[in-house]
Amino acid sequence: MINIGLIGAGNISDTHARAATAIPGVAVSAVHAPTLEHAQRLAARHGAVAYETLDGLLSHRPLEMVAIGSPSGLHADQGIAAARQGLHVLVEKPIDVTTARTDALLAEAARAGVTLGVIFQDRLKPDVQRLKALVDGGRLGSPILATAAVKWYREPSYYRDSRWRGTRSLDGGGALINQGVHTVDLLLWLFGPVRRVYAKAAAKLHQIEVEDTAVAVLEFENGALGTLEAATSAFPGYSRRLELTGSNGTVILDGDALAAVDLHDATEVEKPVPPGAAATVSAASPIVADASAHQRVFEDFLRAVAQRTAPCCDGRGGRASVALIEAIYTSARTDRPVEL
Repeated sequence: MINIGLIGAGNISDTHARAATAIPGVAVSAVHAPTLEHAQRLAARHGAVAYETLDGLLSHRPLEMVAIGSPSGLHADQGIAAARQGLHVLVEKPIDVTTARTDALLAEAARAGVTLGVIFQDRLKPDVQRLKALVDGGRLGSPILATAAVKWYREPSYYRDSRWRGTRSLDGGGALINQGVHTVDLLLWLFGPVRRVYAKAAAKLHQIEVEDTAVAVLEFENGALGTLEAATSAFPGYSRRLELTGSNGTVILDGDALAAVDLHDATEVEKPVPPGAAATVSAASPIVADASAHQRVFEDFLRAVAQRTAPCCDGRGGRASVALIEAIYTSARTDRPVEL
């Protein structure tokens, strides 16, 4: 039996619990949240022990790993504390809100010899895997252009009723680092590192101290150009869209579905099956109803622990999106291009 401790008891930790317990031989054994009542509520659903303090959870035995679903600005500190107890660490995106804090977590995980992974469940979705295989197989040809748009919507209550969402200290930013980070991760995973950015960001709709609307121009190390849009201000919320163009054609991801494979020599096998519905539920709601993609992340992570290999997204992979977003925020603040 693999025993997991949940750090956090909100919406995403509930998703983590459902994903983990769907795997045979895995149990949620302990839950920590600063509001004990919240921890008790989630723990009761899984026969776990609730803890008001992080130290209490980290002392619980048996326990092999933690899944961190707390406010983003707490991830590194909590992950470091867990690693020091010899526990493997799987952390919700983003890995933290700055590269400095992220580097401290990476260093501690390496020192402790524990596995560190970041939850970017989109990487393991079937059509995203197909897209990755096309790109890695050279089917696009030389990279030319990447276009990414995350034009989502959140009700004012999403920020108003939260102590941490839309705050610089705990959320790290707004629409880009919270909602857009999955697509930033895919851009980097598929098209490679970015060397320079120029960006604008502002709160155009919501009364928050960070951005609900951001745009960036990207120059990739491979010579490709790109644009990125991220918003929680775009009512009613639209599917995430990612378009990648190379010298051999274009592929398009709409929501989680591969909507187009327009290559000069595309085979019948490569052409996408028309999706029943491309819309992304997350476009208008923070609730994750289907935990199957998260389940695949937990399965991948547990396999990595058992085989002493890297998970689908390890700590260094998780750092890449934080570094790019950090550069985008710096560019928006200074109104200057930023080199990575």
